[in-house]
Amino acid sequence: LSICSRTVEPLEYYRRFLKENCRPDGRELGEFRTTTVNIGKCLCSITTADGSALVKLGNTTVICGVKAELAAPAVDSANKGYIVPNVELPSLCAERFRSGPPGEEAQAASQFIADVIENSQMILKEDLCIANGKLAWVLYCDIICLDYDGNLLDASVFALLAALKNVQLPLVTINEETGLSEVNLKQKNPLVIRKHPVATSFAIFDDTLLIVDPTAEEEDLATGTVTIVTDEEGRLCSVHKPGGSPLTGAKLQDCITRAITRHKEVKKLIDKVIKSITPK
Repeated sequence: LSICSRTVEPLEYYRRFLKENCRPDGRELGEFRTTTVNIGKCLCSITTADGSALVKLGNTTVICGVKAELAAPAVDSANKGYIVPNVELPSLCAERFRSGPPGEEAQAASQFIADVIENSQMILKEDLCIANGKLAWVLYCDIICLDYDGNLLDASVFALLAALKNVQLPLVTINEETGLSEVNLKQKNPLVIRKHPVATSFAIFDDTLLIVDPTAEEEDLATGTVTIVTDEEGRLCSVHKPGGSPLTGAKLQDCITRAITRHKEVKKLIDKVIKSITPK
């Protein structure tokens, strides 16, 4: 297959590979790119964060930093804290993005992450409350794409989960006499992670063919994409399908089955890394 055909007729170029059940990068249709995660202090660039992680999914590289601050709970949610996710796609990560206010893709990704946090119940906002109606934790979760080569959502959910598992919050009490908060930095506790959501994304080619973990080029050529989020119990937390080709019930079930398998792989990887950095 000549290089010029990829440039002139990229879709036809891909179809010739897909007919043979493989892709131009050598992967099978159901094969994920090499996935790595680094957690915590090994990320010297954001040591100021209370938890951090860097995830690579092939060439796609995403970093997540979690910063915890204290604030008063909302009046209508006196027993809850806050989780504020924000996805950034700076111009340095790909030519398609521009500097300035967040674009449509970044906003959609931020909303997707917020929905995953809410639907999966990975962290209960009640667990972030320190004193009912008086004081609660706010977790600012900044997810920044350093290199964009497709499948931003899978990498972002993975980086978020890994960073949250790395967070240690100091003990905070309220002095009854003064009414002021007192922070004990010597006594820290990990966040209570209730569920471990993992995202698995698929690109749809020619309305019928499904491939996992699409690159940026594959996303551009696809007739649609779908992202399935599951937890460790195989429970469906979210289905994200922004338009494009419809999926039959059988195809959707196939996606969910594959997502459950992928969840086990990601959970195994994250547990291995956390074990390696945990003091003996």
